[in-house]
Amino acid sequence: MDNLAVRAGAQLFKSAKRASFVLALIGLGGAAIAQSFAFNAVNIEGNRRVADGTILTFAGISAGEALSAAELNDAAQRIRESGLFETVEITPVGRTLLINVSEYPTINRINIEGNARIKDDQLLTLVRSEPRRVYNPAQAEQDTTAITQAYAQQGRVNAVVTPRIIRLPDNRVDLVFEVVEAGVTEIERISFVGNRTYSERRLRLVLDTKQAGPLRSLITRDTYSPERIARDRELLTDFYRSRGYPDFVVQNVDVGLTRERDAYLVTFNVREGQKFSFGNVSIRSEMPGVNAAEFEEALRIRTGATYSPVPIETDISRIERLAQRRGINFMQVDPVITRNDRALQLNVEYVLRPGPRVFVERIDIEGNGTTLDRVIRNQFRVVEGDPFNPREIRESARRIRGLGFFQNASVDAREGSSPSQVIIDVNVVEGPTGSLSFGANFNTDTGAGLLASYRQSNFQGRGQRLNFQVSTAEANRRLSFGFDEPQFLGRDLNFGFDLSYKTTDNENALYDTETFRISPSLGFPVSENGRLAVFAAYEFTDLTDVADRASEIIRQEAAQGTVTTGSLGYSYSYDTRRTGLNPNAGVLLRFGQEFGFGDAEFIKTTALAGAETKILNEEVTLRATVEGGSLSYQESSSRVTDRFFLGSRVMRGFEAGGIGPRDAETDDALGGNTFAVARLEAEFPLGIPSEYGISGGAFIDYGSVWNVGETFGQDVLYDEATPRTVAGLAILWDTPIGPLRFNFTEDLDSQERDRPKNFDVTIQTSF
Repeated sequence: MDNLAVRAGAQLFKSAKRASFVLALIGLGGAAIAQSFAFNAVNIEGNRRVADGTILTFAGISAGEALSAAELNDAAQRIRESGLFETVEITPVGRTLLINVSEYPTINRINIEGNARIKDDQLLTLVRSEPRRVYNPAQAEQDTTAITQAYAQQGRVNAVVTPRIIRLPDNRVDLVFEVVEAGVTEIERISFVGNRTYSERRLRLVLDTKQAGPLRSLITRDTYSPERIARDRELLTDFYRSRGYPDFVVQNVDVGLTRERDAYLVTFNVREGQKFSFGNVSIRSEMPGVNAAEFEEALRIRTGATYSPVPIETDISRIERLAQRRGINFMQVDPVITRNDRALQLNVEYVLRPGPRVFVERIDIEGNGTTLDRVIRNQFRVVEGDPFNPREIRESARRIRGLGFFQNASVDAREGSSPSQVIIDVNVVEGPTGSLSFGANFNTDTGAGLLASYRQSNFQGRGQRLNFQVSTAEANRRLSFGFDEPQFLGRDLNFGFDLSYKTTDNENALYDTETFRISPSLGFPVSENGRLAVFAAYEFTDLTDVADRASEIIRQEAAQGTVTTGSLGYSYSYDTRRTGLNPNAGVLLRFGQEFGFGDAEFIKTTALAGAETKILNEEVTLRATVEGGSLSYQESSSRVTDRFFLGSRVMRGFEAGGIGPRDAETDDALGGNTFAVARLEAEFPLGIPSEYGISGGAFIDYGSVWNVGETFGQDVLYDEATPRTVAGLAILWDTPIGPLRFNFTEDLDSQERDRPKNFDVTIQTSF
């Protein structure tokens, strides 16, 4: 290997060329320098690939022309700038001009050595030097910079890339880029200057960039990325402005390296401004024939509420939808905001104005190699020929990104075939949408088990969801299949089909169960935050392997054999946690009923009401939930396969079936036809750096399950609504495999034959 560094080589070549030309001029004597030189012949030496005429063309001189020393120097420089020659010497010899050149070698091949983190094929796409082309040190230096930047984007800012050439016969070289990758330069600290309302910990949770933590090998957001920092500026601005700070601005972001150059220090300099609330909210029409009072029903903002641009956008969307329902097109809604700095209020006036008469000419979609066009088009509420609404197009872009099918999605509008028409361009970059996994799991209710699952959220590019799962644990085995079509019949109508088969091996009971259920469903929105689903179901259940010493109630229920039922039902949900006007509070309501027929006629009713809010500058989350259910039979009676059992998801601090009615003799858990539970909890920081993803919690659960129904003359314990109370502490850990929750509990009020447990591990859920 020549070990000739390109940067040093290029500099030496320039110095040598200048020196040789100056010496040649000195050889002419002082008079030659001051006087012009004319020649009638040119002799070119050293060139093999480049023709004499080409070199003369580069020089830009011709025989008989009188040239000064400066002009000869310019001619040499022009030849040099062609990038084809290592050295160029122009020497006047009598009436002959001697041009001596040394050609750059031809690149035989290009190699990259020392790289492990980035593969050859990825790095070679950055290299603009090419085999069988003339070697150019300046281009090799640019290639070096490109490779170095690729490592810097991965956080390896100390990576060193050295270009070297290996001399070969016939004026050829191998170009080798030697890479020393170095370690990842992580973000050691993210700090804030100018924040008064929110702590650094709270603001770090807003950012996509994270500080270096113990999971750095799995989480790559702790490496520095200019694009991610730019996104963080937007996230911080959205966070503050949605909480009443319209004047918030990120003044600048300082990014520096530690003295050892092994970590970044990132500082966001912010100006919060003052907190504002909404003042007067009104609506005015400048459109002929349009009465503003007819649109007041669409307004939801109330005076005194914390200012946020989100409810303004929501109000405008409601006004526009109401206008469309009333056949009013090309109406433009402009929010006019006036400040009252003394009262710290912002007055909002919606002005209805005539908008430009522009129509959608067509929608062009590019980049979707797998996803069908109709899946993307379904996210638009407009079609070709409809009036153009920029706000609706922005909402469509948001819905396309919300599908989760694409790594990137952009929606832009441009002028069409005439000024009154626009073309909507949709450009997407598809990402992975499926997963196949094999593994093990553990649940304190069912024990350890094996799991195999397949999930696809964009099945065959149709936007359909498909999942298949097989699991086996110490206490149960389950097979489930689910399919969802979110745009059934081309509408906002979700068609679902679910199938499940489950068997249990109750180690703590004297019987086993077998259940098969198949259920198609349809779901659709009924309001901005409300959704209704209707379903049908076919189910059979059986009690198997009933021991002779089992409860008489269990034996009598098993004697009924396989019970087959059909059912029809509905469920309604109302959720403001993500779409409500208050970003720090939300409400969830669920209510459903199932009406059974066949071997058993029943009505099953379930309900849940939950609310959560954030306090203390959003560092503490308070949550309250009330949940209950009732099962009533007309002519027959419920069985143990039908009744409610309170697992750790509903009532913490007890084993599965650990509370509720029990057979007085065998101690078999019998479940109940009615249950009710109230849960109160708080989540709070533990003072551990946020990048660890660990926080704390405290909770108290109060509830019970009761009412076995038919007892066949047997004594049943705790068949009344005897409440239990459990208090506990929790550690919440946001891990790469999901949010885990470790509960440490103490039963404050329980019954003698209950089965409490002081520790369990579950997946964290909100409600």
